[in-house]
Amino acid sequence: MLLFNIILLTHFLCFAVYLCILLAQWKDYDTRVRNASGMILGIILLITGIVMVALKYPHVNYYKVVPKTGLFALVTVINARFGGKVYTKQAYYALIVITLLAACIAVVRV
Repeated sequence: MLLFNIILLTHFLCFAVYLCILLAQWKDYDTRVRNASGMILGIILLITGIVMVALKYPHVNYYKVVPKTGLFALVTVINARFGGKVYTKQAYYALIVITLLAACIAVVRV
């Protein structure tokens, strides 16, 4: 149980830092070129998510895991599309909405 909680805390902190990085770009999203921190955080999120599912198997909440994995894939596609370039307004707002939607899915009890 302790291992799961440590991994969950790591997952949450990476998610919160990624959201803070997005929100820090609020004023200059169209001029700031991103660094590799988003990719590193995404890899950590993916690994911690897989480990949490592996630790909870077979009692996995697939109704949460599947949509969040789809949202993660969408964020990955947007970041790959704008790799080394600045975000457009639509891409930037889409990333914020997708990130907040994933947070809502994570905390809602069903």
